[in-house]
Amino acid sequence: MAFSRLRRTTAQKKALLRDLVTELIIHEHIQTTEAKAKELKKVADKMVTLGKKGTLAARRQAAKTVRPRKVSETQTVLQKLFDEIAPRFVDRPGGYTRVYKIMPRKGDNAPMAIIEFVE
Repeated sequence: MAFSRLRRTTAQKKALLRDLVTELIIHEHIQTTEAKAKELKKVADKMVTLGKKGTLAARRQAAKTVRPRKVSETQTVLQKLFDEIAPRFVDRPGGYTRVYKIMPRKGDNAPMAIIEFVE
């Protein structure tokens, strides 16, 4: 699968996508540029697929990508992915996220989008 460079080095791009997928899991929808949203869709769908597997190996693979943050006092991002988000998509074979195009950003006219988990 070919990824867009997003005008960053590989390490910077990986860090950006890790941050975005963590925020997507916490808030379940985020607003970002269209190019970032399209790249994030690939990573987020992989995380949900790992969450559907539910094995220890899948949890460890997801932990390599998702940042270790707390969603609430008792729940981490990884726990939310495996306990709340992934069970919603048990009967769905793929396509767990959707990207909506919205109005361009005011300052630099960059194309913007909202990415969210489907219901």
